[in-house]
Amino acid sequence: MSLDVSPDLLAAAERGEVDDAAFVDCVRGSLPYAWTVVSSVAGADPVPGSPTVHEVPPPSEAERGELLRALASDAIRGGLERHFGVRLAFQNCHKVAAFSPAGLEGVDAGTYAAFVSPRGQLLNQSPELRDC
Repeated sequence: MSLDVSPDLLAAAERGEVDDAAFVDCVRGSLPYAWTVVSSVAGADPVPGSPTVHEVPPPSEAERGELLRALASDAIRGGLERHFGVRLAFQNCHKVAAFSPAGLEGVDAGTYAAFVSPRGQLLNQSPELRDC
């Protein structure tokens, strides 16, 4: 299970659309390690053309699982991106980058494209990350 959903939030979802703030609050409470990683890269003051990147492997499989759940889910990732006003990019099981959405039309566009490209993924591989 990815999220610890309160009965009230579940009831709201059953009735219709869920408030984005309530959803993000559920993510914050359910995936604290992922929240910390994303908030750290999203809250940094990026240099144009150079994203803020978190490259520290998670301390345990539980934290690794949180990060994977947060960034592999379109809904969770989208909620985090809207909340923090960034575009997230993800490599391997722990390398998370935050890009300014405005910068993706300018100086950051090439850096973002390189980060999410097959070449970028291949260059980010190493034997110690094989099983991450």
